[in-house]
Amino acid sequence: MEPAHIYKEVVNSISAHVAIIDNNGTILETNDAWERFSSENSEDAAYKSIGINYLNICEAAEQDEDAQAVAEGIRLVLAGAMPEFVTHYPCHSPEQKRWFVARVVPFHGDRNAKAIVTHENVTPIMEMQEALQKKESELMQEREKLAETNTALRVLLRQRDEDKTRLEETVYNNVDRLVLPYIEKLLQAQLTEKQRTLTEIVDNNLRDIISPFLRTLSSLGLLLTPQETEVANLVRGGRSSKEISDIMGISVAGVDFHRKRLRQKLGLANTRTNLRSYLLTLESS
Repeated sequence: MEPAHIYKEVVNSISAHVAIIDNNGTILETNDAWERFSSENSEDAAYKSIGINYLNICEAAEQDEDAQAVAEGIRLVLAGAMPEFVTHYPCHSPEQKRWFVARVVPFHGDRNAKAIVTHENVTPIMEMQEALQKKESELMQEREKLAETNTALRVLLRQRDEDKTRLEETVYNNVDRLVLPYIEKLLQAQLTEKQRTLTEIVDNNLRDIISPFLRTLSSLGLLLTPQETEVANLVRGGRSSKEISDIMGISVAGVDFHRKRLRQKLGLANTRTNLRSYLLTLESS
């Protein structure tokens, strides 16, 4: 087989649409893929591309920017101003979407300027790219939704914490102002042993409920006796040793002993730190 025929067979076997044009843009040779595409997209089933001016076809599509770009690229390659021109463009039909890559290179081996024009169908690649872009867009939307949800959750959690704090403050203030003073008066009254015991239980339980800082004392691993816990709660509430003595029914010296033990267990024995101020910091921590 002659070399020319071999080259022809090779060119006809590739999927790219190939045409050779002269320096005026007239098509001199094409491969089978070019002719098939031209015939399938022409009203004339016997349409042949050889002899048609391809530059004129591109430039006639004045509204098609891609066609104008290809025409300009062909002229630059034919003039030797560009070694190669490459672009990709959509070429959709009513039945399907298609994309092509157009490439124009000089045709070497002839004194007269010629160029090789190829169009390669890259539809599968573009469809994959579109699918990836769509997926990326969907992921971005999901990310934004998650971010919005996280923001809403943070707001709800912050609101819950604020509501909890307000509720604790309300309960504390109401019990401290409206209940405990009367229990203290009861404890100072002439009560039977059973009545005093029950009243003290109510008093201690209420103080536990309204003293969030007691949880902090427990978390510090401090082994406080019930009386030390009660003294700590009353000191934190601003009660003096005399007042604590009257409330708990113990001597002032007994109260001072418990205050001293509290300072030792809290690591304040050899410092000037105010006991009440320190206990207040535990309540807010």
